[in-house]
Amino acid sequence: QVQLVESGGGLVQAGGSLRLSCAASGRTFSSYTMAWFRQAPGKEREFIAAIGRSDVRTYFRTYYADSVRGRFTLSGENAKNTVYLQMNSLRPEDTAVYYCAAVTQSKIITDGSVYEYWGQGTQVTVSS
Repeated sequence: QVQLVESGGGLVQAGGSLRLSCAASGRTFSSYTMAWFRQAPGKEREFIAAIGRSDVRTYFRTYYADSVRGRFTLSGENAKNTVYLQMNSLRPEDTAVYYCAAVTQSKIITDGSVYEYWGQGTQVTVSS
């Protein structure tokens, strides 16, 4: 069993920044992908970014959706089993509930249905 706990959401003005955290606990795996999704009211869940980890390299690959590439950045601290999503130049359209997800698969996956573990979500609100 793996538990994911998200934090860092809040209210920020357009152009501001936030850093989201996703801490994993419980069973660990040699290879997995951790990703961020978001869902705004009235919209479908949207893939944001993912980072892959293998038993050879801690974090070896990242991928970003076009909507956030250049503004959002993934990073991780393997020793703490934590990944971060640094969000800069936030826009009102970034307002959504942000979810952390994980799957025991080392390649980048953008299909949310593949992910086995999910966090509770954290609200990000960007005012205009």
